[in-house]
Amino acid sequence: MRAEQMGNRIRWAALALLVLLGGFYAGSKWGPRQAERVEALPLGGESAAKPGQSQRDAGLTDEETINVRVYREASPAVANILTKATQYDFFMDPVSVQGAGSGFVIDPRGYILTNFHVVAEAQSIEVVLGDRTRYPAKFIGADQRNDVALIKVETKGKPLAALPLGDSSLLQVGQKVLAIGNPFGFQSTLTTGVVGALGRTVQTSETTIIDGAIQTDAAINHGNSGGPLLNSRGEVIGINSAIYTPSGTTAGIGFAIPINTAKLIAHDLMTEGRVRRAYLGVSTLPVGGWLAEALDLPVPDGLLIESVTRGGPAERAGLRGGDRAVVAGMRRILVGGDVLVGVDGQPVANQLDMNVAMNRKRPGDKITVTIYRGAKKMDIAVTLGELAAK
Repeated sequence: MRAEQMGNRIRWAALALLVLLGGFYAGSKWGPRQAERVEALPLGGESAAKPGQSQRDAGLTDEETINVRVYREASPAVANILTKATQYDFFMDPVSVQGAGSGFVIDPRGYILTNFHVVAEAQSIEVVLGDRTRYPAKFIGADQRNDVALIKVETKGKPLAALPLGDSSLLQVGQKVLAIGNPFGFQSTLTTGVVGALGRTVQTSETTIIDGAIQTDAAINHGNSGGPLLNSRGEVIGINSAIYTPSGTTAGIGFAIPINTAKLIAHDLMTEGRVRRAYLGVSTLPVGGWLAEALDLPVPDGLLIESVTRGGPAERAGLRGGDRAVVAGMRRILVGGDVLVGVDGQPVANQLDMNVAMNRKRPGDKITVTIYRGAKKMDIAVTLGELAAK
C-alpha cells in the first residue's frame, strides 16, 4: 500500500513538472512579447533642452529664439540718451527743456551713434546703457543733412559692448528686422517687423533727408529715434529715425537711415572730426512750372544756374552762371546761365533731387552733369571738390 502511494506521488509530481515546462515554453514562443523601447516625457513636462540651452529657452519657436538671442546680445549696447537745453519763453525768461532718444555703441572706446535731432542744441548729454550705468557724453560731430550724430562717453579704460555693423546694401524686402530703443522713456524695448520697402527718399525737414531710407513696420515711436535696426544676426543695418504718423503715434510705417551711410559719416567724424562733403560749386534756382515758361526755357523743370563759385569745380568744368538780371514773381533772378537737368543719368527736377545726388558722392568723385545751354543739350564731366568746413 505504501509502495502504491509513493508511486502516485511520483506520477503527480512528474505531471506538474510537465505542465510547468509546457507553460514556460508556450509563453516564450506564442505568448506576449516584450514591447519595443520607447521614449516618453512625463505629462506636463518640458521639452528636453539642447546642450548649452536652458529649460526656459527649450520651448521657444525658431523665430522666438532669434528674437531672444538678438535682444540679449544687443540690448547692453543700446543707449538711452537724455539731453538738457535752455530755451526762452515769450517774456525771454530761460526755461529748461529735457529731451530723450536712443543710440547705440559702435566702438568699445565709447563712441555712440544717434540722430542729430536727438542731440541738436543740447547743453548737456547723459547716456544710460542697458546695464543701467550712466555716463556724461560729449558731442563729437554731426551730419545734419543725413540726421546722423556721433557722441562719446569716457569709460575710464573699461571697454564697452559694441554692436556689429552690417551691410545695408544686402537688404531685401520681406527680411526680418528688430528695433531696440526707448519709446516714451521705456528703456530697452524690443519691437519686430520686416523690411517693407527700400530706397525711399524721405525729407524730414527743410535741411534733412533720409536718402535710400529703409521702410519697416517694426513699431517705432517717439524715443526710438537714434536706436538700432538690426537683422536676424544681430548686425545693425539702420538707424531708426522717422515715422509716418497722421495721429502722432506709429502707423506701421517707420524709416531708418541705412547703416552704410552712417558708417561713412562716423568714420569721418572719428578720424577727422568733421564730415567730408562733396560740392559742385553752383547757386541754383528751381524753375519748374510757370517760371520755366516765363523764362522761355527749353525744359519744363530743372535748376537754373544763377552763379558759379569762382575757382570751384563747376567753373573749372566750364559750367556757366547767369549774365543778366530780370524780375519774375517779385524776385530778382540772374538768367542766361545753364539749366541743370541731370546727374550721372538721373533726372534733377528740383533742389531735393540735387541734394540726393550730391549726398551719394565724395570729394574727388567724377560725375557727369546734363545741362541745357540755350536749346542745346550737353553732358559735362566734373570732378567734385570738398566743401570747406564752417
